[in-house]
Amino acid sequence: MNSINKVAVLGGGSFGTVLANLAASNGYKVSLWVRDSEQALRINSEGANTSYHPELKLSENILASEDLSEVVKNVSIVFIATPSIIFEQIVNRLSNCIDENTFLISCTKGILENPFRLLSEVISNDCKNPIGVLSGPNLAKEIADNKIAGTVIASPNEDVISLVKFVLSSKTFKIYSSNDMHGVELAGALKNIYALICGMAESLNVGENAIGLILTRSMAEMSRFAVAKGADPITFLGLSGMGDLVATCMSNLSRNYQLGFNLGKGMSLIDAKNKVGQVAEGIRTLKATRNESKKLNIKMPLVESMYNILIDKALPESLIEDLVNNPNEVDVEFES
Repeated sequence: MNSINKVAVLGGGSFGTVLANLAASNGYKVSLWVRDSEQALRINSEGANTSYHPELKLSENILASEDLSEVVKNVSIVFIATPSIIFEQIVNRLSNCIDENTFLISCTKGILENPFRLLSEVISNDCKNPIGVLSGPNLAKEIADNKIAGTVIASPNEDVISLVKFVLSSKTFKIYSSNDMHGVELAGALKNIYALICGMAESLNVGENAIGLILTRSMAEMSRFAVAKGADPITFLGLSGMGDLVATCMSNLSRNYQLGFNLGKGMSLIDAKNKVGQVAEGIRTLKATRNESKKLNIKMPLVESMYNILIDKALPESLIEDLVNNPNEVDVEFES
């Protein structure tokens, strides 16, 4: 296993900040990459990231900087927690300034399209480094408040799994392991679509029975799609699958849930995004997944319905109509 020199976290948003603080609170020197010098200066001078977690006093072991090459210099492990829209750009820059023995961990729950790519594939295409994926029911506000949470580190490399556990584990943050990297990654990304759907359904006051129906159909769709992409369906019964799906689809702390709720109340997409105030990956993931499911001839009626609402301007009420009128009446479709 790598000897631990220093830890880098790329992304000074909500989740990147709490990841950096977890590692720093465990005694590691942490370099936090942010996009501009003004944000770096504020974090370093105030000892807090007031844009995302004004309540969280950051460890003195964190040093923020906008200089990517300096942030990743002589580090043992890099956690990439940037929005998916800039993920590929950041990885491309990273490939020119990182030692090939440094572990790279994707912490962004997103998917790229044209062509359809998982973010771990973006890393492996540009870098020869050992890689992993971190995903689970990780609402950043609760982690910042030291509430109990768990996550999954998935990698084919056991040293990657061990090092992530050493760096991030705490009394309130428990880390599980998996070898199904693509399954864990797909679960984390796809569930954002269904958080949008559940937020919209809640805005329509459909009731808790309907939410239970949506959650189980969501699980069927997610696993069906993931199996077609080579993942293990059993992964979706675990923390990164069902655990993350339930937490994200039933919490006001979820950005995608909030976005779906706002859209269901009749807001425009721009206004709904502005009210949330942070990046919600569900829209980009919805588009990529819908187009890929069409290519692969995979039936995803909830995805199709939400796509029709957002892109083709169908009424939000059509979500429930489509669900009830869908001809599929087989309950469990959990097949490998």
